Amino acid sequence: MSAPVSSIPAPRGANVASIAAAIAAISVVGLGLALSIPLLAFELNARGISSTWIGINTAVGGVATILIAPFMPDLVRRCGAGPLLMAALLAAAASLVAFKLTGPFVLWFPLRFVFGAALCVLFVVSEFWINAAAPSGRRGFVIGIYGTVLSLGFAGGPAILSLVGTDGLTPYLWGAGFFALAAVPVLIGASGAPVIRKESSGGVFSLMRIAPAATLAAFIFGAVETGFLNFLPLYGLRRGLGEADAAILLTVAELGNVGLQLPLGMISDRVDRRRLLLICGTLALAGALLLPHLAVDSWVMWAVVFVTTGICAGLYTVGLTLLGARFEGATLATANAAFVMLYSIGLIVGPTAVGGGMQVLDPDGFAWALALFLAIYVVVVAGQIWRDR
Repeated sequence: MSAPVSSIPAPRGANVASIAAAIAAISVVGLGLALSIPLLAFELNARGISSTWIGINTAVGGVATILIAPFMPDLVRRCGAGPLLMAALLAAAASLVAFKLTGPFVLWFPLRFVFGAALCVLFVVSEFWINAAAPSGRRGFVIGIYGTVLSLGFAGGPAILSLVGTDGLTPYLWGAGFFALAAVPVLIGASGAPVIRKESSGGVFSLMRIAPAATLAAFIFGAVETGFLNFLPLYGLRRGLGEADAAILLTVAELGNVGLQLPLGMISDRVDRRRLLLICGTLALAGALLLPHLAVDSWVMWAVVFVTTGICAGLYTVGLTLLGARFEGATLATANAAFVMLYSIGLIVGPTAVGGGMQVLDPDGFAWALALFLAIYVVVVAGQIWRDR
């Protein structure tokens, strides 16, 4: 691999404020995103759109990320992190409100593309900013905070939606308001954002080959976590739980995401991160394999769900930390773009595979499909570690 190209780091005294600004911005974005995704699904359902077309329209956002991500490092270099984030926040807020004001369903496809592209910019640039500004010895701790706060945002979005309701323009204005609010920390911390002076020495796909343990972690997390959270309530129902208990099981899973990211980030500052990723993948695999053998209404099931989802989310946290330790400058921005792109591909592939697994082997195909993804990851990472001994 060529030597990483340089970026101009923020002055050390500005790092804390800069990191805090980036984390605050993306966390508020998480609230708006978590509110908007179910809101748009409810809106289309109320308009009589079939679930198939709702899924296709939602997938357009993932396609936007896949298409936009490879161009992100050059956009950051040309436009700067602060201005690019501001433009993406404006586009996300405007397109979200436009969904409600747009009648013909066919126009929701370009809107969904714009919305997805804006989210791609927000996550790639924010994660590059956080990774570049974090001190090397505390990078896992910083990204653990980021993962924890972002998980809280994702958990809080649906709760806010339940309070404001899904009718009328009001929930759309709330979502747009969160995107607008995220502009405040961006404005405050923009002067401390890292600056890219040179082009990346490698493309998105070349970096995926160079650092498979880190980049593949994003794909596996996207596939497993999305499949897990989307189908866990249905899995509970099909194994005999009532709707309230199935919802509690989902809450336990989300608490696992919140509770384990900071500890895993801190551990990653003290151990070999590739080996930690292998441990996370192995533990998550064990959890998935245990699910069919546990009483669905037991405390043991709750504990396994909590640990499995939290450990699986750790693939993203530790993988992102590993990227920051390995790359810098434009190469880090390219690696972050690859990371977000693979995560988005996972979002598309995961629910399809898990849903298909449940259809073939109802209901335990849910667990076997999750286990298959995790087993592939464990084999790949173990093989890479073995080759590099």
